[in-house]
Amino acid sequence: MGEDGNLGIETTHDASNTLRENKGTPLLTVDMWEHSYYIDFRNDRGSYLEAVWNLINWEFASANFETASSSESK
Repeated sequence: MGEDGNLGIETTHDASNTLRENKGTPLLTVDMWEHSYYIDFRNDRGSYLEAVWNLINWEFASANFETASSSESK
C-alpha cells in the first residue's frame, strides 16, 4: 500500500524489495526470479503463478491490509 493509501503493484530489481526502496507497505510478495520456478515448473512462469495464487495466505494479506489502512488514516 502506497503512502497515498492506494494499492499498487511494485516491481523491484536485483534482489531489492519495497521495504528497502521505501515504496510503502508490502501486503503480499511473490518471488518472480527465474530460480523460483525454473526446475519445478520447467520454466513455465504461468503455471508457477497459478500454483502460487492457490497457496497465498489471503487472511495474512488481509491482516496486512487492515494494519496498513489503519496506520495510513492516523
